[in-house]
Amino acid sequence: MTPASDFDITLRVYWEDTDAGGVVFYANYLKFFERARTEWLRALGHSQEHLRLHEDAMFVVSDTALRYRRPARLDDLLRITVKLAEVRRASITLAQQAWRGDELLTEGTIRIVCVETTTFTPRSIPSTIAAAITAALPPT
Repeated sequence: MTPASDFDITLRVYWEDTDAGGVVFYANYLKFFERARTEWLRALGHSQEHLRLHEDAMFVVSDTALRYRRPARLDDLLRITVKLAEVRRASITLAQQAWRGDELLTEGTIRIVCVETTTFTPRSIPSTIAAAITAALPPT
């Protein structure tokens, strides 16, 4: 049984995601994790484009660490999870996993930093997003 997550999406592995042997190319897990983070943010009521256009801010990846346990293959149906690990003034650290059924395939930690869109300098996470993230946290 897969563990609970703050958010998850399901996606199918397509030919374009694989190498010549029909195995998901390792770097594509970063794409899968990016899609899940984008949909997580959208589920909180915020889109990347709205953030860029109306807040003059965007999230960029500053750190990643992935561990590959088992390969995903062509046509597999994957569950990509997002779990909040840490929130700071200008950054968010997320634990993410890729599952095929109850089998953990890949797991990682991704740190995203909020930056100004023109200078790429770190800035505080907009208060509306910070409030949505805080509201989504489980009670302590």
